[in-house]
Amino acid sequence: MRRSLPILVAATAAFATLVAPASTATTRSIKVGDNYFVRDGSSPTISVSKSTRVKWLWRGDSPHNVKVSRGPVKFSSKTMTTGSYTKAMTRTGTYKIYCSVHGSSDQSMTLRVR
Repeated sequence: MRRSLPILVAATAAFATLVAPASTATTRSIKVGDNYFVRDGSSPTISVSKSTRVKWLWRGDSPHNVKVSRGPVKFSSKTMTTGSYTKAMTRTGTYKIYCSVHGSSDQSMTLRVR
């Protein structure tokens, strides 16, 4: 019985590794304010790892959206004044993002996925 205990422990650990749920993806939140992403007065560059879920959170009173003008994958949110939009970043590269309501000169950002 004493000899079988280490084998049982090792087998249990191996089985737990096989059936353990996959790790949850990281989520990065980005604020969508009135005429800016992240913070007022700048066009920020945000870097995330591949498979990160990026969640844009609407704050403020004006309607906004999230649109990719350049990047490995094009995506866009609907125009809204509250709520959020989440996108899992599955392709590496640089994404130029803007709000089409306010234009890229007023509301833009760069998202780098490594």
